[in-house]
Order: sequence, then C-alpha cells, then structure tokens
Amino acid sequence: MGTVSYRGFRFPPTVISCCVWLYHRFSLSLRDIEELMPGRGIKVAYETIRQWTRRFGPVYAAALRQRRLRPGGKWHLDEVFIKIKGARHYLRRAVDQEGNVLDILLQSRRGEAAARRFFRKLLKKTRTVPRVIVTGKLRSCGAAHRTVMPSAEHRSHKGLNNRAGNSRQPTRQRERAMKGFRSAGAAQRFLAAFSGISPRFRPRRHLLTATGYRTEMIIRFTLWTQITGTASLPATI
Repeated sequence: MGTVSYRGFRFPPTVISCCVWLYHRFSLSLRDIEELMPGRGIKVAYETIRQWTRRFGPVYAAALRQRRLRPGGKWHLDEVFIKIKGARHYLRRAVDQEGNVLDILLQSRRGEAAARRFFRKLLKKTRTVPRVIVTGKLRSCGAAHRTVMPSAEHRSHKGLNNRAGNSRQPTRQRERAMKGFRSAGAAQRFLAAFSGISPRFRPRRHLLTATGYRTEMIIRFTLWTQITGTASLPATI
C-alpha cells in the first residue's frame, strides 16, 4: 500500500488519524469526538469527522491487514443476528485461534448458498486454507465446508466456538452505542473497518505483564503512525 493522501483536507493528518482511531477503538459517537476535540485546541464538526471515518477508516484497516501475520491454521466461524430497520440480517465472522478477525460478511439470507459465498470470500482474502474450521451446529456450514474447503477438518460444536463468540462482543457494544445500523451497506462498511482497526488496539492483556502490555502498545501505535503517514510529522494534538 502506498502513502495515504490527505490532499485537499484542511486539518493535518495527525488530527484526522486521531479522530478515526477514537471512533473505531472506543464506543464514542461522532458528537462525542466533536466534544473531545476542543479540549485539545481543535474545533471540528461531527459531520467532518463522519467524512474522515468513511474515507480513511477502510484505508487504514486494509493497511493493517496487509501488515498482520499469516493467519493460524485453526479458524472459528460464527454467525449472529443483526436487525436493520426491522429486517433481520446475518453477520458472519471468521477468526483464527489467536482471536484475529479474518473477515466479516453481512448477508440478508442464510443457508448453504450464503455460507458458500462467505467461505469463498474468506479463502480469497486470506489466500490460505485452514487446517481446522470450527463452527456451530448450523448444517449449512457443514455443507459449504464439504464443497468449498473439503481438505480442512470440520468440527461442529457450540462449546468449541467460544473464540468466535467472544470476538463479537466489541461489535455488539458498538451496535448499542450507535443505536443500530441504518442500512446494510453502511453496516458492512463500518464493520469491515472496525474489525480491522479495533482488534489491533485490544491485545489479550490478561496474558501480558504490565511492562509487556506497554511495550506491545508502543509497537502497535508505531505501526499506526506508519500506515497513517504521520510517523514523521510533529504532534499537533
């Protein structure tokens, strides 16, 4: 990925990247961030922040995904219900054994065809075939597995899929904070960026010492400044 272009934007990249990070890392609304910025000497409208999150959120998330390590050989696949304007949608998610989000897909239907589509999208994005996939009890996942990735071992058991279940908690928190999603397209765009940025700043802290956690966060923020193009810029906030 090349350098992020901020041409035509009045605010410096450090301000833009900070607002995008705040929006995707914490359960803050656009107006919340608007109210936080004056404390740092910056006056910016929430609509401007909305434009930044839509423009740069997917770009930052894609850059972070390119820098991540090769996914593990054990994948956990999960499906949850999301209501958008009263209609039920199905959010499919795949994570590896370390909890790294591999891909998400919001669909209006469920069944074998929908599962096959998600499996193919997942293989195309990761460019690898897992050793094991773990799913719930949905028969559609088993049928799609036999068609799309028959070489992988399939384990179907609700209790084995806690890794994927835990990974959905930040999504549910954001959904409540945003009071639901307004459209399927907006939900897919936000969740694609959110799943790429938020987990990057949520290390498994219970497995780290205090010193190890601080060191890990320094490394992750260093990568953030690199992919946002702010590593060589003076701090303005």
